[in-house]
Amino acid sequence: MRTKKDKEMPPEVQIFRTKSEEETFSLGKDLSRELKPGDTISLEGDLGTGKTALTKGIAAGLGIDAFITSPTFTLVNTYMGKIVLNHFDVYRIDDPEELLAIGWEDYFTGEEINVVEWGDKVREILPPDTVRIRLERDSSDPDGRLICIERKKTNAYPCR
Repeated sequence: MRTKKDKEMPPEVQIFRTKSEEETFSLGKDLSRELKPGDTISLEGDLGTGKTALTKGIAAGLGIDAFITSPTFTLVNTYMGKIVLNHFDVYRIDDPEELLAIGWEDYFTGEEINVVEWGDKVREILPPDTVRIRLERDSSDPDGRLICIERKKTNAYPCR
């Protein structure tokens, strides 16, 4: 029986350095092994930092053979694999309410994995346990990327 409220712990952070688009793809494929239905990933970073390359790797790791493109104009592409993957690109969204008006919540049933490019633009409507992945150009290597993965940890049964 719980006697204390759930407490949020400091996030778990991992930092990776990739040297090419292929390595970013491979990191996404590796990451897919840790994902389960209901997970949401927010991809954050400037244009051309590898958000779609990482998503392609995640899709490949989920057994999706489809040609993956960023759904900038359609907002979401859904792919069938071992687990359904919804790939959002919210770059063109100015207000999160726009997504709610078109049925955003219908994509978050707990049965699928959701990857949201530009997720920092709609952070307030993402699930609280969303994995944040920030991608940046590596100043020491024009093809390199620094990729920071931040997972929230909760302590549902604190011992304090």
